[in-house]
Amino acid sequence: MTIEATRIQARRGIWGRQLDHYPSTGPRTAYLAIVVLATITLYYELYVQGSVATALAANLHMTLVYLISISIVGNGVGALASVVAGLADRWGRSNLVVYGLAVTGALVLFGLANATDLSLFAVVSFVEGMILVATPALIRDFSPQLGRASAMCFWTMGPVLGSLVVSEVASHTLDTHPDWQYQFRICGIVGIAMAVVAFVGLRELAPQLRDQLMVSLREKALIEANARGIDPDEALSGHWRQMLRRDIIGPAVAISVFLLFYYIAAGLFVVYYATNFGYTEARANALSNWYWGVNALALLAAGLLSDWLKVRKPFMILGGVASAIGVAFFAIATTHPTTGYYAFVGILIPISAGGAFAFAAWMAAFTETVEKHNPAATATGLAVWGATLRTVVVVALLLLIAVIPAASNLVGQGTQVAAAAAGQAPGLTASENATVKAVTADPTIATRVQAIATQDAAQLATAQAIDASTQAALQANPSDTAALTTAVTEIATKFSIPATEAAARLQALAAVPASDLALVATYGPGLQDPKVVAELKYLQANAPAVEQAAKQSPIQWQRWWWICFAAQLFFLPFTWLLTGRWSPKKAAQDAREHAAKVDEQLAALSAVTAE
Repeated sequence: MTIEATRIQARRGIWGRQLDHYPSTGPRTAYLAIVVLATITLYYELYVQGSVATALAANLHMTLVYLISISIVGNGVGALASVVAGLADRWGRSNLVVYGLAVTGALVLFGLANATDLSLFAVVSFVEGMILVATPALIRDFSPQLGRASAMCFWTMGPVLGSLVVSEVASHTLDTHPDWQYQFRICGIVGIAMAVVAFVGLRELAPQLRDQLMVSLREKALIEANARGIDPDEALSGHWRQMLRRDIIGPAVAISVFLLFYYIAAGLFVVYYATNFGYTEARANALSNWYWGVNALALLAAGLLSDWLKVRKPFMILGGVASAIGVAFFAIATTHPTTGYYAFVGILIPISAGGAFAFAAWMAAFTETVEKHNPAATATGLAVWGATLRTVVVVALLLLIAVIPAASNLVGQGTQVAAAAAGQAPGLTASENATVKAVTADPTIATRVQAIATQDAAQLATAQAIDASTQAALQANPSDTAALTTAVTEIATKFSIPATEAAARLQALAAVPASDLALVATYGPGLQDPKVVAELKYLQANAPAVEQAAKQSPIQWQRWWWICFAAQLFFLPFTWLLTGRWSPKKAAQDAREHAAKVDEQLAALSAVTAE
């Protein structure tokens, strides 16, 4: 029969990794789990720098503009990589994941952990751009439409749980391992371990199997039978043209804009809370744990509910509205410095949960819309989305630089100014730091010391000739005859003058107020130290700008969060372009009608097989 005439073409070995049959539940679940774990790992590698952003800026002398520019370059090459990954429809998906993880793990462990800049981050972003396409394509291949939202919610947990891993590891290790390199080393080891797991266990469907639309697992036999009559090259003919449609590009732009808040949360939450609310890196990461943890739980709930009700669009609307309301409250809180830690937790929960519901449902609806045009071009459709997403992020980050210039001053000079003002400048000794701290708190100290040094220069020179123990004895008892005699002798010896003249000098010294002598003794040596002088000049030059930036930063950040609010509202109308029902009742009826057709086809297939 024709069904048996053409075999399913599956490439074997480590370069093929293809299956010539649709896997049973156990192996299929294992493949999906590996894809999700690989996605989590990759996003852990991609976002780890955000957990130590302020430390990177301080230790590698990077401005916030430089840090954002690194992300701009990374997302730019990621957009290019997403387009390249559209070829996964021809080349396969699993190799991009397996060898991509090996490359990024090695780059993080051996490259970024020992780097003096973050240029290698662009390479990690390039690989991420490809895997952003390959992993959801694999999820789609192994999940029929009736379970698509649940499967996609697990994939969406990749970036979310990756961010959660970043903040969890950082919040629990930064206090004991404050060096930023430690975070990269842990991340790199995890990346290489995950590459080994994917190398051993990950497989993908042969093109003839994955190039079909599968609504439920009951269609497995039909999929395998029909696969024998599919020409993969013919199925992919004109695939880019088929994906450049309004209902593909429009929703891709909309969700990319919707995710602006998410991307800033992943990359700059630590900077935002450190510069506006004085949080340490550990505390800022702990707050992020709430955002990512709630997001992960909400994704799971959204996937299960969407598949149960068999609709996507209501979840996108409800989630989008809830998230937008939360972002509005977040914007308002930015200019209220008294906003507490748990107040922020309460604001972040609707943003996180709403965003999860909207995005999980969107991913399911988007892949179903792509399948409507051509199931064989799934990776191509996802490449359109991936490139769009990265391009939007590049534009958004360029806009962010223009919107929050004060934050750049706070990250660039603010850390050093704050450390010096607190007496914790890393390049100074404890006594030097004490001088800097005191003079910063009371700038008149330097002026008073200079005035005393000029006015009482001769008396100060006399004081330097007297031994410290002798001075202590005179301070305890100015009438101590023995101490007076010793002091006169020390002065006469130092300056080679008669005792009578030495006594006169000692008498002149006694006329200088003790508080003036103490002030000069305490701060005079430090104010002559070149390092202390340089630090004070730095403070004098930069402290006013930092102080001004601290006033402007909340207002500028608030402006940015209002932009994110508008972006979330922009997303809502584009849900109408995606395929799928609004009514659960009508969606259930569609499912029943499709199931009846499947029963007929399975019966026909059984009859043919029996012959």
